[in-house]
Amino acid sequence: PQAASARTDVRDCSTDPPYLPPTATNTTARLAALRDTMRAHGVHAYIVPSTDAHMSEYIAERDARLGWLTGFTGSAGTGVVTQDKAALWTDSRYWTQAERQLDCNWELQRTTWIESIGLWILEAVPVGGRVSLDPFLFSIDTWNSYSQALQGSGRTLVPIETNLVDQVWGDERPSSPSSTIYSLPEAFTGSSWQEKVAGIRQQMEQHIRRPTAVLLSGLEETAWLFNLRGDDIPYNPVFYSYTLLTNTNISLFVDKRRLSEAARGSLQADCPGPLCVELQEYGQARAHLHRYAQGNVTIWLGTEYTTYGLYGVIPQEKLLEDSYSPVMMAKAVKNAKEQELLRAAHLRDAVAVIQYLLWLEKMVPQGQVDEFSGAQHIDMLRRAQEHSRGPSFQSISASG
Repeated sequence: PQAASARTDVRDCSTDPPYLPPTATNTTARLAALRDTMRAHGVHAYIVPSTDAHMSEYIAERDARLGWLTGFTGSAGTGVVTQDKAALWTDSRYWTQAERQLDCNWELQRTTWIESIGLWILEAVPVGGRVSLDPFLFSIDTWNSYSQALQGSGRTLVPIETNLVDQVWGDERPSSPSSTIYSLPEAFTGSSWQEKVAGIRQQMEQHIRRPTAVLLSGLEETAWLFNLRGDDIPYNPVFYSYTLLTNTNISLFVDKRRLSEAARGSLQADCPGPLCVELQEYGQARAHLHRYAQGNVTIWLGTEYTTYGLYGVIPQEKLLEDSYSPVMMAKAVKNAKEQELLRAAHLRDAVAVIQYLLWLEKMVPQGQVDEFSGAQHIDMLRRAQEHSRGPSFQSISASG
């Protein structure tokens, strides 16, 4: 009986037919469709990450390509598919989960080292083979690591700008967000967006290399700079966007139909002029950057949040690279008002936590509460506090 109960929990690919728990996803048809698309593009191995185009820690359903393809819904992982094999790499937090969610089309690799992925690819792909990925889903560093892993091996790393998983996912893929992007009320901002822009431009002028523009790819960078918020990603008050800020111009790449009237009014109050925000379509960021990079310019960016796809359109000599953009660094330093707001938020949260502990003391002895109902209860107590916009991650609840 012990073995039977253990078995219902995780897959067993050694039996015939293999045993799959009810939590596993059948990925046979998805893999077959992806392999057809790979053949059409002359690709021998395709790498699928768990990130989005902004290197976000959390992603929207629409960007959960790895989850859709594999059935594995952990927050970190990498999948590689060849014509006859498929493997998933993830860290120890998720090994049990992966064994419950993967079917037997997938090998589980219990590591996240790119070296390990590289070695697997070298074994699975013959010399002369093409290894491909979507350059808009990989950071510059990660691209370089794959490039190094394959260097001199006779296999080439080929970026393909059409995402092959999206092609196969087709109409089933969740649609783009349509909720409103709104201005943060003035009571909650440390300074106006115009002041923030002036501060960044001052840093550009004082920099020894005199950059002519700053490129922002991290979603929280644009949200912070313009005091805007959205809810495109669960638990994160951000929205899909890029910003190119120059000495004289500001271009915001966003689905402009979604901006509230107040937000649009705030961005365009000073038009025309150096503090006028030009609204451009989100999908135009790469083309616009490519055109801008033709001129006599220097573009300052943070490599941690910029994808290889955007980085690749800027000639090397026109790049000024830091790990983090000046906006990310400015955002990290809180002024007196922001510090005060942080403390006030923590006080409200502390009240909810104290109410929760009291409730637990009463309910636990009665056997009236488990981890899940407890998590739901503390969420409710937090929502009851003034100014609550929801938790910053799903409550992690444990006992014993």
